[in-house]
Amino acid sequence: MAKSLTMSVSATALAAASPALAERINSAAWDAIQAIEIEEIITENSYEVRKIFPSEIKDGVEQFDITGFAVPLGDTSNVREFMLVSDMGFCPFCGDPDHGAALQVSLAEPMPFVMEGMRLSLRGSLETIDDPQTWQSTIMRDAVVIDG
Repeated sequence: MAKSLTMSVSATALAAASPALAERINSAAWDAIQAIEIEEIITENSYEVRKIFPSEIKDGVEQFDITGFAVPLGDTSNVREFMLVSDMGFCPFCGDPDHGAALQVSLAEPMPFVMEGMRLSLRGSLETIDDPQTWQSTIMRDAVVIDG
């Protein structure tokens, strides 16, 4: 996995363009994640989730930059794992079927504090998940905060 894909949006550019854009992050990184096609196949005797990954991420990406909003999965102090969402207005955990994209993040080093909705720019290794028993399609590992 020797590819490098840098896709991020400048916080300054977002804030200067519009306050509304500061709450919604649209970038090529999120576009690549949202382009993953997922098909759930349920029969009387089986369950399968088929995933088709866009070419730019299908084999994983060694250096992947992304900006989004943190959603802690439990304790908010000394956090190593959390979800990053593209848009806090369309949080995937809020029951809206038209939710934005989400990415599980595993940090290289724990953060002392992560507040829900905290805007973070991260760099890490993006891995695809082929497991046919889950809808989860990607995870970012060994992530470091590059802005936030």
